[in-house]
Parts: sequence; structure tokens; C-alpha cells
Amino acid sequence: MTDRTLTTLGFADLPAQQPLTYPGRPITHPTLLTTGELWDLTPTPGRLGTWTVNPRPGDNDAPKESLDAVLTQLGHPPTPHRHPVIAVGSNASPAQLHHKLSRPGHPATVPMVPVDVHGIAVGCSAHIGRYGYVASAPYTAPGARTPLVISWLDAEQLAAVDATEYPNYRRVLLPGSQYPMVMPSGERLRGAYLYVGEHGVLMSPDGTERPLPGGGDQSALLTRLLAGSPRLRALLGPDPRAWVTRAGGDPAVRSTGTRIFQEEGWALPQPDLLRCPEDGQPGDPGGPGGSGGAKSYDALSFPE
Repeated sequence: MTDRTLTTLGFADLPAQQPLTYPGRPITHPTLLTTGELWDLTPTPGRLGTWTVNPRPGDNDAPKESLDAVLTQLGHPPTPHRHPVIAVGSNASPAQLHHKLSRPGHPATVPMVPVDVHGIAVGCSAHIGRYGYVASAPYTAPGARTPLVISWLDAEQLAAVDATEYPNYRRVLLPGSQYPMVMPSGERLRGAYLYVGEHGVLMSPDGTERPLPGGGDQSALLTRLLAGSPRLRALLGPDPRAWVTRAGGDPAVRSTGTRIFQEEGWALPQPDLLRCPEDGQPGDPGGPGGSGGAKSYDALSFPE
């Protein structure tokens, strides 16, 4: 039987442990992440739960089953009760998602699907994250059509991801009417959740790019930022490895670096995205609009 583990399939890089590999390797075709493995999904004309989970290579005699059937057999909530969450950074990497959501004896099980999202592009958040890297953040880009990854999270998983994103990101509900989202099956979503940077996105230090593209080579990004600010070089230089080592080890250094972004005038706010409706504050999952009341895929898909 062919090995379908993350490492064997080339998803070994984990930004949480190797910051300069950020954002990690994203999935590029519909996939079910489960038990540290990736199982292929084949889209059908129906909704996500009807898509086929392909038998593992070597299991040619195994019957093909629907995604919802497989999730139920594995003891996990089916897709109608999950929440679609758009990833613009490392949450599109199954290795990072497995790391965030798994606990001993309970590996993560998450459907992950590439989706074209209109009107959104990927920049760099104007803050330094807890692992020392400069993470990605979305920004509005009329006319853009960006391939992103949507993960379908259950309520517990959504709360866990919230905890890794707040307070630097706010989870908002991106309306499909304003930002169309097209699944590989052709299905259009009425909406999906998106983590929007509270600090805005970075403009390039030399003013040539507004905003600065995100999701690329982290070392090249940090080198460019260091070259643009003597204060950053004094705090985090001389090179990317020194940056992530110092920033990853000291919250005060991260806070100072984030403040320098603002004082250098590099931060571009995203008021349009921040005006999208929220679900409430983390830590209040049972309250009005909290994680426990987040809209499900069932509520965010059009009736068949």
C-alpha cells in the first residue's frame, strides 16, 4: 500500500517549528486530511459531502464512498455541520493545520479544498507573529481572482484555530455576494470565514508595491524589510535567521518590531474587510455569534 503520510508526500516543512519555511506547502487539489495522511477527493456536481473519497492506492477493491459517509465512519461531524474557513497563509498547509489541531490520540480530520476567491489578494500582515515570521494577511483587490484553500472545520477545530489567530487577526464572515467563491465542482458559496489582520498589510519599504505580496519566500521578505529600516536591522538583523530567532524567542522584540512597521508608515489598513460581520469574541463560544454559533456550511451554501 502506498504511504499517504504528510512526510512521504512532501509536506514535512512545519512553519511553527521552521519559521523560514513559512507559509509551508499548501494543498493544490481537494483533499481529506486525516490521521496525518492525505486522501484525495473527487468533486461531484453535488455539494461537498457527496464528493468521493478515493480509495488509497493499492486498495483497488475498496468501494468509493462519499465524504460525509467517511467522516461519519471516522466519528467526526459531516460537512453540513462544519464551518468553511479561507486560508491565506499557513492554514493552507496540511502540516501546519495538523500541528494546530491534533492532540495526543486525536489527529485532525479536515476536508481541504482549493477555491477561487474573487476580490481578495494575499499580502503580509503588518505584525511579527509568535514564531518570528511575518505572516500573510488578506486585502481587498477588485478584479482579482485568487486561488486559496478553504478548510471545513468542526466547532472544536474552529475554536482552536481562533486561539492561534487572535488577537492579531479578526475572524469575519466574507459574503459570497461581494466576494464570489467558486468550488472545483462549480458550486458557489454564500460566504466563508476569513481571518483579517488587525494591523493592516505591509506596503513595500521602497514604496514600489502597495501592498507587498505575501505567501512567498520568507527569507527574501525579511531580507527586504531589513534593508528598508535601520531600526529593524538594529533590532532583528543582520539576516533572516537572526530575525526569526530573536523575534520567536521574545514577545517584547515582536511588539517592538510591529511598532516599527507602523512608525515607518508601512501599514495599510483594511477597513472594508474589518467591516464584514464578526462572530463575536474568542472565549465566548456559547454567546451570541461566538465560535459555537458560527454559521455552518449548510447555512452558507445555496439550496440544491
